[in-house]
Amino acid sequence: MLSRWLSPTLSPSAQSAIRGVLLTIFACALFAVLDSATKFSGKLLPVLMVLWLRFVAQAFVTSVLVLPRHGLSALKTRNLKFQLLRAISGLLTTVCAFFCIQNMPLANFTAIWSAAPLFIVVASALFFKEQVSPARWALLVIGLLAVIAIVRPENDGQALGLAALWPVGLLISGTTYQVLGSRLSRLDSPPTTQLYSTWLPILLTTPLVGLVWQPIDHWQIYAAAAVMGLCSGIGHLMLLQAYTHATPATVAPFLYSQIGFAMLMGWLFFGQLPDSTSLIGMAVVTLSGLMGVWLGIREKR
Repeated sequence: MLSRWLSPTLSPSAQSAIRGVLLTIFACALFAVLDSATKFSGKLLPVLMVLWLRFVAQAFVTSVLVLPRHGLSALKTRNLKFQLLRAISGLLTTVCAFFCIQNMPLANFTAIWSAAPLFIVVASALFFKEQVSPARWALLVIGLLAVIAIVRPENDGQALGLAALWPVGLLISGTTYQVLGSRLSRLDSPPTTQLYSTWLPILLTTPLVGLVWQPIDHWQIYAAAAVMGLCSGIGHLMLLQAYTHATPATVAPFLYSQIGFAMLMGWLFFGQLPDSTSLIGMAVVTLSGLMGVWLGIREKR
């Protein structure tokens, strides 16, 4: 379908790169809608119930998209321990993200999440002994200061409470999730990792969800669960597909479009807009991330 939008005068490599960029932007738009549906559901149901419904819907969509094409062979993994650790870190990331989404505008949450690639630098240096340039360490410090400017717990009348700790947990668990995903990409196929990342959280949360389960009286909850599953399943597959058309360096800058989509969703559905300090923090996070991409391209030359 994307081919009809592209000029036939463009070279095949240019057309492929544009497809990758468009898929990335569409995926970011879906992720912003996903966060909106999560925020809506969290106002009506207990957190564990919302997360369980999200995982079930996402696992269903992922299975429908993956299993008919790849069959049961998609369940074969070369490192079950890594898959389990990634699923646990993904579950913790989702929990932290849920509370961030409930306690701040969507754009603020998305900007904080967008700083996670900067923190991968720390993980790479500490756990994999990779060389990190002084410029990357400087970007990390700048990005951290920007995140603090976005969170600003004193706005809620508390010096340093849970509202400030959830973003910290988000960055720690999210960084772990992404680092493990990078390592697993060398061992298992993306469909295999995605299946484990969606089904293992269900197995971990199902024994507990009965403790907080309550009747669902609003049809909007079922609609929100369907939206969460569709946006998450399709969005992640679109992002994986984007990397088959374009290089990570080409795709990475457009991941920050999710901040704009989140700002739009927050304004449309919740009447929330970031203040001027938060907007400056978002701009710094975005520029730091783009500078990190540029440094990555330069270091590979």
